[in-house]
Amino acid sequence: MMRTMLICIFAVTFLCAAAGISLADNGPTEMTLQAEKDKAKTPKPAVFPHQKHQGFAKCADCHHDAKDGKQVAYTEGMKIQKCETCHFSGSGMDKKLETFKDAAHTNCKECHKTTAAAKPELAEKFKGCMPCHPKK
Repeated sequence: MMRTMLICIFAVTFLCAAAGISLADNGPTEMTLQAEKDKAKTPKPAVFPHQKHQGFAKCADCHHDAKDGKQVAYTEGMKIQKCETCHFSGSGMDKKLETFKDAAHTNCKECHKTTAAAKPELAEKFKGCMPCHPKK
């Protein structure tokens, strides 16, 4: 019985790996990003298609940690903290990165600008506050 179960577990794992299916937690499919500490300054939440971005971006493009006041690049298995753990009003960071909103705008807008330059067909889609802050 135990041998049969082990063979089944091995077979399922092998088939998932062969099909490119990960059993790891890759986060939610879609997220709503809203600053908690600076809600008064962030009236509109952003809709973030997390799974879609995983198809072309690396985790370290957005995720990182900090040690001794310095940014540490994301590595596989690193605990992902809320952005506001470090990015909040009065944190003393560069103004472009100080708050969650500032850091997200700096990172996301730069990526959208670079992507639109490389793929002009996306330029209209990334224009203005769309698609991150869709109208209701």
